[in-house]
Amino acid sequence: MLQTVFLRLLRRGRNAEPLDNPESYLRRAAINAALDVIRSRQADQTVSLPEDSSTLVPAVPPDNSALRQALTRALAQLQPRPAEVVALRFLEGYSNRQIAQTLGISQVLVAVIVHRARQQLQKELRPYLGDRS
Repeated sequence: MLQTVFLRLLRRGRNAEPLDNPESYLRRAAINAALDVIRSRQADQTVSLPEDSSTLVPAVPPDNSALRQALTRALAQLQPRPAEVVALRFLEGYSNRQIAQTLGISQVLVAVIVHRARQQLQKELRPYLGDRS
């Protein structure tokens, strides 16, 4: 992976503009390379769905009202900033970059807030999630 980072720097070519902050460029390139590895591993773990969608629909729909109520309570327990970030991320579908620009904070802070909020929600919903938590 480290080789990939330096190769990205070399691929810029001699005609590219000089970097204002090479350390920052290399750090960002390393983060992006790590994310590429994580994404490729996640893609390898995907399972294709069967063509016949009738096998996906249960005969009796599960009662999710208790889970919905628990989720509503858990979301209400979040502090205002994490609740806002979670709403923008998961309800509105904004990317971390869009959220950061909207709220005037860094993408890293958005990612940290999302991570911590998800941990808190998972902890609150553990009785409803069973083996999935």
